[in-house]
Amino acid sequence: MEVDKKRHLNVVFIGHVDAGKSTTGGQILFLSGQVDDRTIQKYEKEAKDKSRESWYMAYIMDTNEEERDKGKTIEIGRAYFETETTRFTILDAPGHKSYVPNMISGASQADIGVLVISARKGEFETGYERGGQTREHVQLAKTLGVSKLLVVVNKMDDPTVNWSKERYDEIESKMIPFLKSSGYNVKKDVLFLPISGLVGLNMKTRVDKSVCSWWNGPSLFEALDAVEGPPRDPKGPFRLPIMDKFKDMGTVVMGKVESGSVREGDNLLLMPNKAQVKVLGLYCDEDKVKRAGPGENLRVRLSGTEEEDILSGFVLSSIVKPIAAVHEFLAQLQILELVDNAIFTAGYKAVLHIHAVVEECEIVELLQQIDPKTKKPMKKKILFVKNGAVVVCRIQVNNLICIEKFSDFPQLGRFTLRTEGKTVAVGKVTQLASTSASSSTVFA
Repeated sequence: MEVDKKRHLNVVFIGHVDAGKSTTGGQILFLSGQVDDRTIQKYEKEAKDKSRESWYMAYIMDTNEEERDKGKTIEIGRAYFETETTRFTILDAPGHKSYVPNMISGASQADIGVLVISARKGEFETGYERGGQTREHVQLAKTLGVSKLLVVVNKMDDPTVNWSKERYDEIESKMIPFLKSSGYNVKKDVLFLPISGLVGLNMKTRVDKSVCSWWNGPSLFEALDAVEGPPRDPKGPFRLPIMDKFKDMGTVVMGKVESGSVREGDNLLLMPNKAQVKVLGLYCDEDKVKRAGPGENLRVRLSGTEEEDILSGFVLSSIVKPIAAVHEFLAQLQILELVDNAIFTAGYKAVLHIHAVVEECEIVELLQQIDPKTKKPMKKKILFVKNGAVVVCRIQVNNLICIEKFSDFPQLGRFTLRTEGKTVAVGKVTQLASTSASSSTVFA
């Protein structure tokens, strides 16, 4: 089968724990006909038996028992639905603090974000204030390249809210300055809308005026349909960062095509170990396809390599212009919040998350500080910086990693640094080190 002409977008649901992300995701699948009434009735009964009536929609997304018992999402749920113009893959990212690395791997594959906020009295405040997940998620989403955001104000049907325009406006007015400070162009890239994920209002069709007289904007499905996807190059060099791998009649890898196209029978390079591999089969969602382009989530069956020789973060790339593999690179970093007021200086160690790569890294040199107002480098020599600083530095990793300059491939050139489970900085790769024949490092 050929991939149909509908465009494909990955959407990640982010937001504070209990804002209703999984419920909203479940409701979308139900409304778009991905789940039938009988399954819903089964989930409803299960949820009732656990006296968790309001969780039954979330069960569609949260399929493992631990998630159902705790009402928390741990894995990144995968699900698919279609609107008039677009096929969507939902990446249901966990909101809970200890699962932020999972949230990063979800968001790094996403094209658009749906930030779910609870309008219930007290719940918006908890998620938004310091320590709440709403802020960290927005900052991460922006850095990880989620350039378009739908801010969905959920639980509008709650008795404490009752579709109140005042409450909706209050949340919008508090969120806008924060979204601006996180780098979003609110006029162009952000859209707010009210919904009820639990009862499914203003989702597939616009909410009835009898329920919400003041809303004149789109429903969630209409808004998703209208979102512009990121620019992608089907003719560019092939890049597919590997998220996962398994054995199934040979070696199968999974990931999202970030650039270029692939056909059954193609010869590719598996980087960084330079293994020549051949594409035996391509699968998009559940269907076998002959070819696939950028933006598609694929499973690729390969010959020429063993499953145990592949790590997540390896990249399938074209032989003509393979991706670079480096031990060192230059980057522009924004320091968000260092753990325990640590000082950020040469010798600082952290965990680097870049596309599917997770590696320990060390900051080996701070090169210059950037003035956040003028965006220009400051003259003075720096030895250390504090929270909020923007700095250009040299970063080293122990194992070879495949990355690109942000200016060439944004998806493969932006990253986060984490320490003790907290995101301490977000950054973009500005230059790659190519190690020449001698031991000196040259930056390209």
